[in-house]
Amino acid sequence: MESAGEAVVFPLLKEWVDYTYRPCTIPYRFPSDPPHQPTPTEMLWIQLFRRSIPSFSKRAEMDDSVPDAAAKARVFASRFGKMLDDLEANPESHGGPPDCILLCRLREVCLRETGFRDIFKSVKDDENAKAFVLFEEVVKAADAIADDGGRLEHLVKCLLAGNVFDLGSAELAEMYKSDGMSFVKSVEKLLPRPWVIDDLDKFKLMWLRRSWKKAVIFVDNAGADIILGIIPLARELLRRGTQVVLAANELPSINDITYAELLQIMSKLKGEDGKIQGVDASGLMVINTGNDLPVIDLSSVSQELAFAAADADLVILEGMGRAIETNLYAQFRCDSLKVGMVKHQEVAEFLGGRLYDCVVRFTEVIA
Repeated sequence: MESAGEAVVFPLLKEWVDYTYRPCTIPYRFPSDPPHQPTPTEMLWIQLFRRSIPSFSKRAEMDDSVPDAAAKARVFASRFGKMLDDLEANPESHGGPPDCILLCRLREVCLRETGFRDIFKSVKDDENAKAFVLFEEVVKAADAIADDGGRLEHLVKCLLAGNVFDLGSAELAEMYKSDGMSFVKSVEKLLPRPWVIDDLDKFKLMWLRRSWKKAVIFVDNAGADIILGIIPLARELLRRGTQVVLAANELPSINDITYAELLQIMSKLKGEDGKIQGVDASGLMVINTGNDLPVIDLSSVSQELAFAAADADLVILEGMGRAIETNLYAQFRCDSLKVGMVKHQEVAEFLGGRLYDCVVRFTEVIA
């Protein structure tokens, strides 16, 4: 479904007197902080985004869909760097004070104003192609696990392993450039449990006890993340009788999968019988969130998503940007699962965990 009309509030957000939704997990500043002086946390995150400029510029230079890409990439780097300089001098500039949503927004604005629409398109296509080759093998490995709980744990680990592919992290961008990404190695290299937030056993108990009517899954990256992580889990939900809504970005951002790209992926993975490796996929829907960032503010989503999600009883947010950096503490009127890998040292320190630690936060809502 295409996005149309005014953005609306995601209908499953909790509405109580004692709760106000804020799409920012890490507090960048407090009311007592001087308004025209950046806080240490703001400075930390401004520098994190500054470190991303070389990898983004390099990708922009390689975008053969844009005339004079190299020159425009230099303009992007200069313009975004100047914005970060301005925020260091005055955090209230450019719509500040800054948080992760504003910093992502400014970077996207600089890219689009200099003529770049999707600088990671080629790498997304490459990673999707690699993941398609492995899809049947990954699904068969999951199906071979007879125990329902063991199979779920395996699928969650595949989800976390797939989430490694994130070119919004400067460190991972360098790793990808030098070594590529191996899904099998990523599964094997997951940090041992317990993870920094580890509700996997809690989620497993609920999984064994009940089936949900409808699940809304906010998806993250292209490649292994969506094809070998999200879709096998969605397939398992479908097999259990749960309707599934896959909610994807409207516009490109970093290596996130878009709504249009996800439609193409699903058409390739479904057989002529409408099944995904033998599982009926008639209960699966792909929806446009109306979002254009690697993070998400759930107070502003597409009307189509709001309509499709209204009767859901499970919300899954996946990825560092959506599940950890903006919505880790979001409260919903239904059960929720936030799952992702910690790929910034700053986030790891805030959570009290390790770099590349995992987050699996499950919240049950008692009716």
